[in-house]
Amino acid sequence: MGRWIRCLCSRVVDSLMLLLVLALSCNPSTAATASPSAPHIKPSYNFGRTFLGLDKCNACIGTSICKKFFKEEIRFDTWLSSRLKLPPSYLLSYSGNYTDDAKSWRLVDITRLTSKYRHDRADKRICTSLLKTKTCSLERALRRTQRFQKWLRAKRLTPDLVQGLSSPMLRCPSQRLLDRIVRRYAEVPDAGSIYMDHLTDRDKLRLLYTLSVNSHPILLQIFPDVEGWPFPRYLGSCGRLVVSASTRPLRDFYGAAPEVAADLALQLLAVLRSMGTNDLNYFFYFTHVDAGTFGVFSNGHLFIRDASTLGIIDKEEGSQLIDGQQEYKDIFSCLTVDCQSAFVSCNSIREKHSLVMVCQELLPKLLKGKFLQPVQKKIDSFLQHCADGLADGQGVNEALADLAEILKPLRSCDSRFAYRYPDCKYSDKY
Repeated sequence: MGRWIRCLCSRVVDSLMLLLVLALSCNPSTAATASPSAPHIKPSYNFGRTFLGLDKCNACIGTSICKKFFKEEIRFDTWLSSRLKLPPSYLLSYSGNYTDDAKSWRLVDITRLTSKYRHDRADKRICTSLLKTKTCSLERALRRTQRFQKWLRAKRLTPDLVQGLSSPMLRCPSQRLLDRIVRRYAEVPDAGSIYMDHLTDRDKLRLLYTLSVNSHPILLQIFPDVEGWPFPRYLGSCGRLVVSASTRPLRDFYGAAPEVAADLALQLLAVLRSMGTNDLNYFFYFTHVDAGTFGVFSNGHLFIRDASTLGIIDKEEGSQLIDGQQEYKDIFSCLTVDCQSAFVSCNSIREKHSLVMVCQELLPKLLKGKFLQPVQKKIDSFLQHCADGLADGQGVNEALADLAEILKPLRSCDSRFAYRYPDCKYSDKY
């Protein structure tokens, strides 16, 4: 009897389980709850090799940050919209967002070495001048050049290997500066030696190409912000795009409050002072300045945003090129400039060179009409005197100190200036 009851109970349980399964299958909402959740399908960010410039490698900057792009850990601002389209490829720079943990994001600048028009024009020039064709493998064409063959044989980057390149940074090169470039080149994993043994043929071509087109990313690598240099942090490159910490251009602050303008002007003067006097005895000078040369971080700190027009003179070693060697020209000399352009002689650069440029182009726009009299009159008078070239023989440091003394009482100490707040409440330095 007991055996029969156990059998009956087992059949009843099986029947109940069958009914439960049938009920679940008939109720869509219950079934969806009981079954594993469907995998979330992420929208596809269709990256083109052409947009990044990877199709041009190794006539490119590098590939150190490409994984970040493809893993969507670097996103353009337009990606936050519903369409998720890439921005136009003809722009010179883009605003983006960068993350290391997919949770916290920070702003970055994504820039090209030069405009797409100039890149395309240079690519065409390489093919027509070296291979006599309209299109070609840029790497194969550049590898055939006499200059690159010398690079392949070289154990060390020497002044003769960069002679004639249009970059202002290399117009007056010293061996000490070139060693620093090789030792700190961030697009290779095992940098640290002044010798080029750790550079592959591919690495050498990328370095030569970058130096030929725009030395901005190289300057960010060899003079990093963590050592106190006034440049944004270099995060890496992919194809022909460079990623660095984000800054707002100085032009955005031309209409700023008087105390903000005074603070930025004082920072600008401090940057100019450090360009002429620093622990490494390099003299930095501008060949051109405009409203995008300097930038401001979110904490109010001013940096050099665009280093492409910076020249460097080694005050310890001087230049190892004589002026005649500067006139050497080849295809690498003409990738972004007219081959007929004359180089400025290293001996013609004066200590006041950059200060005069800034007085002519930037400070009047930043400080004009900002302050009450007679302070405004003093500022305007100084800027005019400075723009005229400090004709009375006044030294640069003396001129910087004079303007700084006028501006210091005009700035304030509050949270808008996070880079020096709250220290400015307790220190005479600010």
